[in-house]
Amino acid sequence: MQLTVIWMKVLVTGAAGFIGSHTAEKLQKAGMEVMGIDNFSPYYDITLKRQNADILKDLGVEIVEVDLRDKERLLQIPINFDFIIHFAAHPGLSAKSTFDDYYTNNVLGTRNLINFAELNKDLKHFIYISTSSVYGLKVDFPETTPPNPASDYGSTKLEGEELIMKEVELGSMKASILRLFSVYGPRERPDKLYTRLISCGLNNEVFRIFEGSEKHSRSFTYVGDIVKGIYQAVLRYDKINGEIINLGAREEYKTLDGIALVEELLGKQIKIEVISKRNGDQLATSANIGKAIEWLEYNPSTTLKEGLKKQIDWYKNLRV
Repeated sequence: MQLTVIWMKVLVTGAAGFIGSHTAEKLQKAGMEVMGIDNFSPYYDITLKRQNADILKDLGVEIVEVDLRDKERLLQIPINFDFIIHFAAHPGLSAKSTFDDYYTNNVLGTRNLINFAELNKDLKHFIYISTSSVYGLKVDFPETTPPNPASDYGSTKLEGEELIMKEVELGSMKASILRLFSVYGPRERPDKLYTRLISCGLNNEVFRIFEGSEKHSRSFTYVGDIVKGIYQAVLRYDKINGEIINLGAREEYKTLDGIALVEELLGKQIKIEVISKRNGDQLATSANIGKAIEWLEYNPSTTLKEGLKKQIDWYKNLRV
């Protein structure tokens, strides 16, 4: 079913990041007016975020540097948005990150954004970008399964979900939650699996892998397929108020499968070193996407090999 794209004004938080930048680009190219905000956190090389921001600026997207924890600065943003898509978060599993990093960004920042959203009287919908990490260490569940997060990242993202759902129940905001599964592709963060793997392969460096994680399995999902799902959610906003929807790929691969594919595409073997196990790492994720297929006509179609080829091409042209 084809839906007509109408003009909309959209605020994308975390717009200079990996998935946020792709989403902002998609919406702008679709004819919507997009503003992106980002705090340009030094969690990883800010140069990469600046490059993403420049791509968006060239398309006409306004990028504003805002930390969601700063209430006063946030209130300087216009309050005339039709949609807010909330990516901004302190991500992943990092020994350098404290619980305060996760809590202030993912919970307090989200609370501030909700308060801001409620000032936007014509706001049609708020989309909260969540994660499969809220489910726990092993994931193949539908959205009705009670969450059981095993990391500070997962637990604080779940708290963000609960804040959103409370507002929906109160009738003060229309919103939905999208839980993403193992996204990869061009612009992926440098600390993530495939960017690290590709970097090591091209630069003849040792790839360090956490003990046991080579056997972990994932629904690795190409970023372009994720963005299509988010776009479909925007177009169908009036049907998904109060809903939680998984977005991911149908296929499941072990980390070793991914390593082998990158080696095949690079035409070389990558040196591997096993290091101490990392707590909180998910053991297996298999995206249960029946609801997304039904409600969003979601159809992830990029194979892991196709997606990795695109990510390698991107990395080879990366300016760092």
